[in-house]
Amino acid sequence: MSTFVLVPGAGGNASYWRELVAELERRGHDAVAVDIPQDDPAVGLPEYAALVEAAIGDRADTVLVAQSLGGFTAPMVGSPVRMIVLLNAMIPLPGETPGRWWGATGSDAARRAAEEAAGRDPEFDEERTFFHDLPDDVRVQMERDPQPRAPADTIWSQPCDFERWPDVPIHVVVGRDDRLFPWEFQQQVSRERLGIEPDLLPGGHVLAKSRPVELADLLEDYAGSA
Repeated sequence: MSTFVLVPGAGGNASYWRELVAELERRGHDAVAVDIPQDDPAVGLPEYAALVEAAIGDRADTVLVAQSLGGFTAPMVGSPVRMIVLLNAMIPLPGETPGRWWGATGSDAARRAAEEAAGRDPEFDEERTFFHDLPDDVRVQMERDPQPRAPADTIWSQPCDFERWPDVPIHVVVGRDDRLFPWEFQQQVSRERLGIEPDLLPGGHVLAKSRPVELADLLEDYAGSA
């Protein structure tokens, strides 16, 4: 069985991973969801990485799974891992800041173009962008969870402090229905920055909540092939 350490995106809540953790544990795996107090101005990218390292501890054979903004944490984690999975993730270049990533990749223009092509309002709307494909029971549970903590301004100007991606297998997973980072956009970024062809799953930006079974299937395939 495998150990999966799960890094959240913006919001930082470990509860984001609830459905995926349950599915992985049901299959006999160890799944550790990291909680990051992103609203604390004293907590920046180095602290994000340190919290992930603490969660890994002395676990061996860890598969690191990073969601969205968690893509900026993954390459800064100093603990040895055997694999990295980037999930609808912001893929940084060495030294790039999260604040600069949006313009450097053209993400907002890609999002707006995809929304217009689909006949939707191109203005950002949290409900329409993130939660359009969530099951009703998951929505109800989310209303009971702690609310996401918007990242403090600290991280946006902090460089992603790494020289190169770790020399381990890296997989990129993209939601075919992601409305924040359209799949064609993610495919282009993954090809250009990592030379990796991403794997597509049905579902939107919050795949771990909307498609935990399909995502667990793919993670098991990855872990079993390494």
